Amino acid sequence: MPAPTHTLAEGLRLPVNGLDYVILALYFAVVLGIGFAARRSVRTSLDFFLSGRSLPAWVTGLAFVAANLGATEILGMAATGAQYGVAVVHWYWIGAIPAMVFLGLVMMPFYYRSKVRSVPEFLLQRFDRSAHLLSSALFAFAAILIAGVNLYALSIVVEALLGWPQWVAIVVAGIFVLAYITIGGLSSAIYNEVLQFFVILAALIPICVIGMKKVGGWDGLSGNLEKQHGDNFLTAWSGTGIGDPNPLGANWLTIILGLGFVLSFGYWTTNFAEVQRALSAKNLSAAQRTPLIAAFPKMFIVFLVMLPGLIAAVLVPKIGTAGSDLTYNDAIPYLMQELLPNGVLGIAVTGLLAAFMAGMAANVSSFNTVFTYDIWARYVVKGREDGYYLKFGRLITAIGVLASIGTAFIASSFSNIMGYLQTLFSFFNVPMFVVFIIGMFWKRASMQSGVWGLLAGTTAAMLNYFWIYKQGVVDIPTDQGANFVSAIVGFVAGAVVMVAVTFFTAPKPEADLAGLVYGTASPGLEDDGAEPGDSAWYRRPALLGWGAVVLAAACYVPYSF
Repeated sequence: MPAPTHTLAEGLRLPVNGLDYVILALYFAVVLGIGFAARRSVRTSLDFFLSGRSLPAWVTGLAFVAANLGATEILGMAATGAQYGVAVVHWYWIGAIPAMVFLGLVMMPFYYRSKVRSVPEFLLQRFDRSAHLLSSALFAFAAILIAGVNLYALSIVVEALLGWPQWVAIVVAGIFVLAYITIGGLSSAIYNEVLQFFVILAALIPICVIGMKKVGGWDGLSGNLEKQHGDNFLTAWSGTGIGDPNPLGANWLTIILGLGFVLSFGYWTTNFAEVQRALSAKNLSAAQRTPLIAAFPKMFIVFLVMLPGLIAAVLVPKIGTAGSDLTYNDAIPYLMQELLPNGVLGIAVTGLLAAFMAGMAANVSSFNTVFTYDIWARYVVKGREDGYYLKFGRLITAIGVLASIGTAFIASSFSNIMGYLQTLFSFFNVPMFVVFIIGMFWKRASMQSGVWGLLAGTTAAMLNYFWIYKQGVVDIPTDQGANFVSAIVGFVAGAVVMVAVTFFTAPKPEADLAGLVYGTASPGLEDDGAEPGDSAWYRRPALLGWGAVVLAAACYVPYSF
């Protein structure tokens, strides 16, 4: 199948009127209002970067899922649904839920009790300065690249749908994100993400409901897709035997190991854009429940992003091919143009813009924290008063937004923006995950093994993608299949190098590993701020976590074969 172009179709224009623009203006006014309201609580750098560790679990839980529900989630997953069919559920039920539960039950106690302010800072405590500096630099670079994806996606959608020039859309969105983060810090970003979560739902639900009616319900949808793409297009696991052809171009082993374990765990457990939301919770119980609460809406959001892709595949049978003017990324904008009346259209446009800003804000707010705490304050300007770092945090936020504008167009070389994101995750998140998981469960892992594991994992994943896959050394059918393989290669290379280096270098003194390695106690931190209501049965992390895993497994049943 020919690769689709990266831009939206020239003919897509939404018939917006004054009512739609009023809804959009009201939303932007509320966004800035939340920023100014949050400013009153920002007195220290901890308030600015981590909301003073004071937020309740339901707020951080919704912000956790909304931070991920950005442009790449909505446009990218709808595009993935149009291109690969029901296989998109793998990114949720096996590619998200188990890792989110692992983060809540296993990793958050290490993060929260160690009082780290960022994910790289944990590596400093567990390994050494080299691992810390390298991970900080890699994460800061990746955060800017990912924020740029959201800006680029926003610009091409706004240009296609509203007729605004790309540079206008980029500047307007960048200014608003910069304004509410700079004014109110992480609290502003989080409370806006909670608002954005509900606005995004209000945008997607009408598209799905009206679209399903247009194609004749599930029977009409499934019947048409089976005729066009075959039975495997509507199942999650059929045709995934090793060597069998399927729309995704991956087999069950690469799906489970590459997506379900390496990519998924690498992203959800080490991506500071997500973990930062949990670290802002008011106590350990709330921090653990943050990803667990988020897991429940996460597993059902797949229907709101998958259905538009499937519906678009029926209404435009040749979408994404040389025989159509529409790319896979056009799925949701096309349905907005064709199906939604004014008023509802304004809500949908607002929801789409909210998604872009949520994704960008999550990465910019994590970037400013890592750059300020882990690079600037640790290695460049050390020992200054807290007020200095608060001011610098606001300055680096502005620089981060400008850098995101510069990286926005790198995404233009990828036909599916979700594929681009998965490529970045295999390069940056997977090597960090292998270092975390070995360091957290193996006391013998030496201090030097951390930095060498990061280098080996990142290098191996890049070599696999750019040389073995892109140069055709090994035939891998799709970009997504190549991403799964790159993730596995990066994980294995990082693990092997860490083990090898450990046997030739000295381990960290066991006394310095307290609270950082599984099975060691955290001295002096028995009181984690738990409140009386936290012990209620329905708030127990184990119940929430295992309940989410069982429910996600049950969701697979209707789509398995």
